[in-house]
Amino acid sequence: MKTPPHSAEAERAVLGSILLDTVGRSDDRVLDECLSRGVVPESFYDPCNRLIYQTMIDMNRASKPLDALSLMEELRRTNRFETVGGAGFVQSLIEQVPTTAHAEHYISIIKGKHLRRMLIERATKVVENGFNEEEYPDPQVVLGDAERTFLEIGGTGGNTMPWSSAVDDSFKKIDRLFESGGKVMEGLSTGYKYLDETLQGLKPGEMIVIAARPSVGKTSLAMNIAESVALGQMITTGQRVPYDDGRQHPVAIFSLEMPVEQLTKRMLAGRAQINMWRLNRNLVSRNEKRALTENLMQAMGELRNAPFYVDDTAMLDVMDLRARARRMKKQHGIELIVIDYLQLCTCREGARQSRQIEVSMISQQIKAMAKELKVPVIVLSQLSRANEQRGDKYEKPKLSDLRDSGAIEQDADVVFLLRRPSRNSNDPESQDQTLAYVDIAKNRNGETGEVKMSFIREHTRFIDREPEHTAVENFQSSEQPPEQGEFAPDPLS
Repeated sequence: MKTPPHSAEAERAVLGSILLDTVGRSDDRVLDECLSRGVVPESFYDPCNRLIYQTMIDMNRASKPLDALSLMEELRRTNRFETVGGAGFVQSLIEQVPTTAHAEHYISIIKGKHLRRMLIERATKVVENGFNEEEYPDPQVVLGDAERTFLEIGGTGGNTMPWSSAVDDSFKKIDRLFESGGKVMEGLSTGYKYLDETLQGLKPGEMIVIAARPSVGKTSLAMNIAESVALGQMITTGQRVPYDDGRQHPVAIFSLEMPVEQLTKRMLAGRAQINMWRLNRNLVSRNEKRALTENLMQAMGELRNAPFYVDDTAMLDVMDLRARARRMKKQHGIELIVIDYLQLCTCREGARQSRQIEVSMISQQIKAMAKELKVPVIVLSQLSRANEQRGDKYEKPKLSDLRDSGAIEQDADVVFLLRRPSRNSNDPESQDQTLAYVDIAKNRNGETGEVKMSFIREHTRFIDREPEHTAVENFQSSEQPPEQGEFAPDPLS
């Protein structure tokens, strides 16, 4: 057994500098430096030094004068005076520090020693978990815990931002909006003009849920948004995103439902405007094939070097997902995460309990991941059949229709409820085969409401729809595939 790393001399020098610094001064510069650099009572290895530092913090919070006499009086009041060694020990702290000029150096020493002790402690715990095969039968769980616990060390000082700095940052953002004339957003562009106007972008730390019944197009919408973010282009026009001058942003995709080959095939076909149903059945003329080949080559060139990082592991545990996302963030600087879809995630801790509790834990972990990595996370979710059983001819989904758990509605910052009237014969707008509604049912930091879009079914692609728009132009092919139920299935089935 070795003695954990520590420096009793540096610890006493920091405490002495704090006491000496207050002589003839109205502020506590050294103590403020300690707090701003994340020095906590646990940073002191000696229990006596730890008690004295905790007392100093308490006195500072209570706006009490901090000098040797006041400190001793406070130690007596809290029954700590004899524990720390009495008046002789407190006086020795001042006597051994002639000046506070080197206080920052002493602080760096105890911070370094504390970091080493934490590394040893966490590493020891990881070793214990590695040997404990009964409680941790899956080594991936041990790996995920190890990554999380070591990455947490870097944030030991906490994420507290001084209030003045928070106000200054917010002022700058608002002032930038004034000066930009609406050309600056708070987050990443979705690639859709009217969605951006409502959302003001996908903001860091937000959990965005896209919910719909099966085969409505939630995967297509999520992939279209991911494509726009990764390429820095608007989906409808193909022009550069105006808000950040078309900058490309790395995107991580966790495709729990669809293999990566199918995902890339769909994205290539959509971007090249290829009707895969007609192509598979050899219904494309030779001239059309020549033109489509050129489109496909251009789409391949654009997507090939796009910053996409895809993990298509099935039935992924949410803690493993978080660990992999941390790695992607560290290695590739991920700025957007897409999860397809929530109900296919698992949670070992909640698996032995009800499905509702398990989904609640998955939702909480995804929200925590968004805050930890400071990136927007788009997560797809199934809806229950409740909207089809209410007797509403529009069959409009509600937040309460989110499947398996109400925690999804609670944890999400933004919720899209997606519907296509053409799939409901009772809907008055069912004849419009391209019409789609994105109902922003929840928006914690902005407005809500419905946004009309056009869904190009043969290309599995959403595009902007002008308010007066009734037909899709320049996107429709001359021959339409059969409707669902005639000869061919819906491409999203």
